[in-house]
Formats: sequence, C-alpha cells, structure tokens
Amino acid sequence: MSEGTHTVTPGGNPASVIFKAACPDCRGRFELAAGALRLAIGASHRTTFYSFTCPDCGSAVRKPAGERIVELLTGGGVRTLRLHSTV
Repeated sequence: MSEGTHTVTPGGNPASVIFKAACPDCRGRFELAAGALRLAIGASHRTTFYSFTCPDCGSAVRKPAGERIVELLTGGGVRTLRLHSTV
C-alpha cells in the first residue's frame, strides 16, 4: 500500500481517494478507490489489517496494517471495523 492520491473539492474535502495496491497472488499492481478497501483494527498489530479483492484475478487479499497505513486508510475514507476481544 502506498500513499493515496487525493482529489480535493473546493470545500477542502476529499472527493475521491485512490490507493495503490498489489496482489501477492497474481502480482498485479493497480489503483483502488477507498470503497474497495476494508480496514479492521484489532487489539494488536496481529489483528489489524486491511483487505480487498484483486480486480485482476479475484483473489481475496488481506495485509497487515501498521499505524501509518491505518492513518492513510482512515483519512481516505476507508470503511473501518473495530474488533473487540472477548475476554
């Protein structure tokens, strides 16, 4: 995942954010809109990840998300799910 490309409206809000991504299965490289990504934030780095479906091969892709990726994705409007631990 690399930094998103932002299109900003006159009011200063991002109109659309595009993220560069790659598929580990087919090695395709492509751009995805924020709506094509999902972010899950868990209690640890092991349970924090983002996911998407590869537009080239259709594989479900899941990758770890560190703090910087979480910042980029949430700032870009990616839908976020907060995971709660059951203790």
